[in-house]
Amino acid sequence: MCGIVGAIANRNIVPILTEGLKRLEYRGYDSAGVAVVNNGIKRVRRVGRVAEMEAGIAEEGLNGVLGIGHTRWATHGGVTEPNAHPHVSKEEIAVVHNGIIENHEEQRERLKRLGYIFESQTDTEVIAHLVHHYFREYQNLFTATQLAARDLHGAYAIAVMAVSKPDVMCCARMGCPLLIGVGAAGKSENFIASDMSAILPETRQVMYLDEGDVAELTRDKISVVDRKGKPVTREVKTSDLTDDARELGPYQHYMQKEIHEQPRALADTMEGVLTEGVTPALFGEGAAEIFRDAEALLILASGTSYYSALVAKQWIETIARIPVTVELGHEYRYRDSIPNPKQIIVTISQSGETLDTMEALKRAKELGHANTLSICNVRESAIPRASKMVCYTRAGPEIGVASTKAMTTQMVVQFTLALTLAKAKGRLSKDDEAMYIEQLRYLPGGVQQALNLEPQIKAWADRFAEKQHALFLGRGIHYPIALEGALKLKEISYIHAEAYPAGELKHGPLALVDSRMPVVVIAPNDSLLEKVKSNMQEVRARGGELFVFTDLDSHFAESEGVHIIRAPRHCGMLSPIVHTIPVQLLAYHAALVKGTDVDKPRNLAKSVTVE
Repeated sequence: MCGIVGAIANRNIVPILTEGLKRLEYRGYDSAGVAVVNNGIKRVRRVGRVAEMEAGIAEEGLNGVLGIGHTRWATHGGVTEPNAHPHVSKEEIAVVHNGIIENHEEQRERLKRLGYIFESQTDTEVIAHLVHHYFREYQNLFTATQLAARDLHGAYAIAVMAVSKPDVMCCARMGCPLLIGVGAAGKSENFIASDMSAILPETRQVMYLDEGDVAELTRDKISVVDRKGKPVTREVKTSDLTDDARELGPYQHYMQKEIHEQPRALADTMEGVLTEGVTPALFGEGAAEIFRDAEALLILASGTSYYSALVAKQWIETIARIPVTVELGHEYRYRDSIPNPKQIIVTISQSGETLDTMEALKRAKELGHANTLSICNVRESAIPRASKMVCYTRAGPEIGVASTKAMTTQMVVQFTLALTLAKAKGRLSKDDEAMYIEQLRYLPGGVQQALNLEPQIKAWADRFAEKQHALFLGRGIHYPIALEGALKLKEISYIHAEAYPAGELKHGPLALVDSRMPVVVIAPNDSLLEKVKSNMQEVRARGGELFVFTDLDSHFAESEGVHIIRAPRHCGMLSPIVHTIPVQLLAYHAALVKGTDVDKPRNLAKSVTVE
């Protein structure tokens, strides 16, 4: 959601900004722009794709050694060129901004009284004028940025430059990701970005800013102050991110590539438990004591991560016998809840920057919950840094907006958490531990076999693409997979889809079923299969057409109006992971038939950093 890139160097940085914005396209956006300081502020902004902005840059011959760029996902104000970033104040200050300023209306009125004229509908223009106001008084861009940041309420990542200070760029962050790329030894240059991938061709040396930090960059120096204005030193680290994830290889889209990467991603993620066994050390220092004393878990997440947690709830309660509550982060933070110091707070986020999950974690800590665990795919991101314990998934970069391998690797980590909690409580026998480890060893192969079903699923997708609505059904531990299937279908194909526990059909949703309503059923051979079969009969009796994902151990056959695809043999507790693959592929191929933008679905963004 929105992207920032900036550079200060002794060479033309416009190609760096343009390439950086291309690398941020996966986050979701509707306009793009760059600005450079070169005998004034020169700016190019365009509605649409970065390619259109790039054409504008070529037409105007834009170049400079100091500049900032931005991809915008509209929040305040429509998708128009005047609302696109960068924003400029008095032709002296240029600003780009991710996030939402909650007190922008108050600041807007204040600035109008000071004589500032607004040319856009955005909250970002407030920042540009605030910085200008303080810069005019102090003639110091670093000071002006700090003072402006103190006036802002909300979430932001900001980059600022001034015409009269061509050797300085400033930035600040609160609640939104922003990092500094340190130029290679011997080069007088530095960079900023909201995502490491934007500056990966230029440097792998990165400095992560903490909440409330404000930084000043020159070509040869980086200065940082914390939210109190105290000078601080932030460690420079070497990013392990590579460009491999950006290569599509034989695949048509990143989503397809990432679906097919899941066997490797799962194997990489479970490597620790397969080599070291079930041990609290997988979750960080102090985990053994925390797990032993835990009375309950509260899992906070959103979207696909939330559905993974609904599966984990059943694993943990079944295997470890510990009660689990799963809540949406954006709901939890605004309600009164009852603190329990013996409860572990688990946050799940692919990016580690999901704002509503981060704010929910802050709320939990304010209530006195000290035992926090983050499950995340991005190292050194905000949520892991704010948590006492962390376990990283090893999915690798996920570029497609619709999450795939992030979800399945999250489930593997949570299954490992269930085993570890059970062992810490003395509730996991050696025989059971060996059985579950063996199921994990089988999992990548089982997922690969599910991927081999793609041709059959593709045939189904041709029929789905002409539909306007669909129902997804599941029972027990597979109901969250039905939820995920419905989410994926509507995310990328724009077909309206809903999911229900199959037993809920007769309590209302059955009224929707007719010959035009496809009904997808997750029906593996578990203890609830016979119940699911009864629910399927209810659908057929109303003329509904059934599309059933089952496995080789299930004993029912295709018939008129009942289509069946069989995944590998039922793989026990880990069955939900295997059955996630077919619903991902169904959504992907339905979207292909409809011709939608699979990797960048409309109105959506990869990293949700606003509420």
